[in-house]
Amino acid sequence: MLGFAAMLEQGLRCSGHEVKTLSPPNIVGKIAEGSRLHKWLAYVDKLVLLPPLLWRKAGQADIVHVCDHSNALYIPRMKRKPYVVTCHDLLAVRGGMGEQTDCPASGLGKWLQRWILAGLKRADGIACVSKTTLHDAKRLVRGQHPVEVLPLALRQDLQPLPDSEQREQLRRVAGLDLDKPFILHVGSSQRRKNREGILRIFAKIAGKTNAQLVFAGKPLSTTQRELAHVLNLEDRIIETGEITNKLLAALYGKALVFLFPSRFEGFGWPIVEAQLCGCPVLCSDRDPFPEVAGDGALMRNVEDEIGFAEDIMRLASDKQLRASLIDKGFENVRHYSVEAMISRYVALYDQVLKPQQKPNPATVQAAA
Repeated sequence: MLGFAAMLEQGLRCSGHEVKTLSPPNIVGKIAEGSRLHKWLAYVDKLVLLPPLLWRKAGQADIVHVCDHSNALYIPRMKRKPYVVTCHDLLAVRGGMGEQTDCPASGLGKWLQRWILAGLKRADGIACVSKTTLHDAKRLVRGQHPVEVLPLALRQDLQPLPDSEQREQLRRVAGLDLDKPFILHVGSSQRRKNREGILRIFAKIAGKTNAQLVFAGKPLSTTQRELAHVLNLEDRIIETGEITNKLLAALYGKALVFLFPSRFEGFGWPIVEAQLCGCPVLCSDRDPFPEVAGDGALMRNVEDEIGFAEDIMRLASDKQLRASLIDKGFENVRHYSVEAMISRYVALYDQVLKPQQKPNPATVQAAA
């Protein structure tokens, strides 16, 4: 979310607005960096030290923009200024309420999600990144303030690379054979990302292709590695770990297909990133993917693993289908410009602000 906050700040400044971004100070958490206590001590910075700072700075602003809905707990009961929140998804909040989102919550987690939801109810405006998130927000928040869909912009630090630079970047991936095609997944090992499904899908085509399977991002979980062993896929799997944006762009650009059979998402940014870099997208048909991907993706029911496998083989052999999907992806990404995002946010600010404050709104952002 820090990347989104930085992109928003830059865009607002370019539009002539004064912006101040606040993040939790790294004071108490720094004491235990690298240890198990770091996460808990960092909460002191986030929940104890930041709110008074935000309270003081809010008095100098026309509007306060909380860039991540999980920080809605910063919204005070007695507000000095109006607050706008960008809501990326409500999966954890719904999980804390006992709904099935593949995001179960502990006792402490349920309490935290209730706190976040209470903060959202105090917001003066909520910007939802998709219609799916909008539906959840209207159902759970039920406020009188504006709740709108404001799609985000593609991050500017991810750009397509020329072929020669792609190969140079990919040589850094241990175990990746550049003479073989590869299927790409970008994300975490959370259950909702459905990496187990990806492994089963790949197992169905492993005997028909020499392709490799690349997981970019968080490493596979122990359970996922055990499944890969059972499916006899261990020597076909590459794990990159956390990578640079250039390497990510190279992976998108050279992949046979970007495979994303996720069960639950608030948006699904990797879909649009893959389209930006000219990679065919194959994803589940769960909302919000039809909205996010447009016509630039092949979609299957998340349980249709045979269908996913068949589509991978189609994309490997049908050059016309592949080219058509890439072209439609390029067309789709045009909807996610920084200029369009900024204009929508300024319109939302104007809606929330009092009339006399409209001409020159300044914002203070509380970033993750």
